[in-house]
Amino acid sequence: MKFKQFLINEQNLKELTKHYTGALPIACYETTILEHASGYIPLHWHDEIQLIYVLKGEAVFQVNEEKIKLRSGDGLFINSGCLHMAEDLKKTGCVYICLNVLPHLFLPQELYTTYVLPYVQSTNLSYVLIDGSKEWSRAIQQALFVIRKLVQTKEPLFEIEITANLIKVWKQLLVHAFQKRYVYTEEVKNQRIKAMLTWVHMNYSEKITLDDIAASGQISRSECCRYFKRMLDVTPLQYVMKYRIQKSILLLKQEEKSITDVAFEVGFNSTSYFIDQFKKMMGMTPLAYRKGKL
Repeated sequence: MKFKQFLINEQNLKELTKHYTGALPIACYETTILEHASGYIPLHWHDEIQLIYVLKGEAVFQVNEEKIKLRSGDGLFINSGCLHMAEDLKKTGCVYICLNVLPHLFLPQELYTTYVLPYVQSTNLSYVLIDGSKEWSRAIQQALFVIRKLVQTKEPLFEIEITANLIKVWKQLLVHAFQKRYVYTEEVKNQRIKAMLTWVHMNYSEKITLDDIAASGQISRSECCRYFKRMLDVTPLQYVMKYRIQKSILLLKQEEKSITDVAFEVGFNSTSYFIDQFKKMMGMTPLAYRKGKL
């Protein structure tokens, strides 16, 4: 199964997709980044742990503040609740397997509190690079292939086989990759950037200042700028501009709305400024984009 689009709560960036296979809170699918509706995997988070294995090409994944380049044969562990996105910057046609699993499925309940929960809650464990050249990494990748096949074929007792392979994956991560350490400041940073992005998504159609965004995260203007630069490599107001253009793309598909209507609806107070900014970001005018899509 190929996965090309998923729903995201626009206010808090949480993915809304329900990941279930049979009775298990799990999903395994292939994703081609450039085939996604946005042309990239947009910033989001979910309660599930995510495991990735790149089948083809290369891509840059961002998890919280960190950017990780993955090539064919590499994998990635993304912890529960962490903001992440992915881009195929070189247009390599990157395809990867994506496994989403709720944390409690990795081990039985009696072992969960000791061997899973501390790592899920460890704020310095946002991701782990699964280097394809390492023997333990190849063991994880093999388990992912088995799980993908079981999800597709649903052979007899497939849920038990999936669970057995998840235990194998978790054991390899425990032995070779995890470090348990709680860092309160990391949790605070994660919650603040989520709060600021949520505020922007709820208020993008109104006038927004840097002071407004900083206040929503309860930090200073300068610290706000540092947060956005570290996490998203843009200034806060550049992010607002980018988000407004993204929202305008959806509205341009509605023929009954004029370009001016769209501009004002997403927070621009000048049609000409909207056209100028849209062209800078998309390489064409809003009208040309509309004609191409319709």
